[in-house]
Amino acid sequence: MSDLEKQFNDIVSDYTERLWWHVRRMVNSHEDADDLLQEIFLKIWAALPSFRGESQLFTWVWRIATNETLNFLRRESRRPGLTALGAEAERRIDSDPWFDGTSAERELAKAVARLPDRQRQVFTLRYWDDLPFDSIAAITGLSTGALKASYHLARKKVEKYLLR
Repeated sequence: MSDLEKQFNDIVSDYTERLWWHVRRMVNSHEDADDLLQEIFLKIWAALPSFRGESQLFTWVWRIATNETLNFLRRESRRPGLTALGAEAERRIDSDPWFDGTSAERELAKAVARLPDRQRQVFTLRYWDDLPFDSIAAITGLSTGALKASYHLARKKVEKYLLR
């Protein structure tokens, strides 16, 4: 086994579960998360030879996963005949046989699904992945000030949705 194959196998072993949950929270679909995770690992494999270690491996992997997930969500939102993305996300959450959370968790997932892409991304990375803003900045390429503002707005929107 080459060093590259060993490094890739280590990434798969170390990050599969956390990445799956990260993607799952953003797409609200078990099957889509499975498919996206495969695409993400293909991207990582293809890009691994060019990884120079200028950022932490975790940050690099999370950036690839986040970008692939956001690209998927953008493609989905452009599909003809698709209802409003928030309504579609709510339908997916309600009909997902794999969702095993409480009703409060289900409502939180629905609230987050209604957020604009950037706010959903920041909320997911901060709230569920529990990442500090400097790590989120490295993943997204945005300033910590912009991230804090996006997170604040996202949190207010989620609170408003949950209090309705």
